[in-house]
Amino acid sequence: MSSSIGEKCTKIKQEYDGCFNNWYSEKFLKGDATPQCDDLFFKYKECLMKTLEDKKLDTLIADARKDNPFPITSSSSSSSSKSEPSSKKE
Repeated sequence: MSSSIGEKCTKIKQEYDGCFNNWYSEKFLKGDATPQCDDLFFKYKECLMKTLEDKKLDTLIADARKDNPFPITSSSSSSSSKSEPSSKKE
């Protein structure tokens, strides 16, 4: 498994990666989608966000998201727009 961008975050990243890989192969692929590694994910995310702030990368990411925002998916749109057809070209 790879190291994290933040040296302080590498251990928790490796714990999360191990948990996720085990969950994916032993649970998810066998039909059990119950989340198992959320606590480790949020700990890693918190550490990673702190590292990005320390390296002044958080502002670059925010600027990039303004310039090219993530597309809105049906799961993140409001319930009123779910009944409307997709705007994708077929």
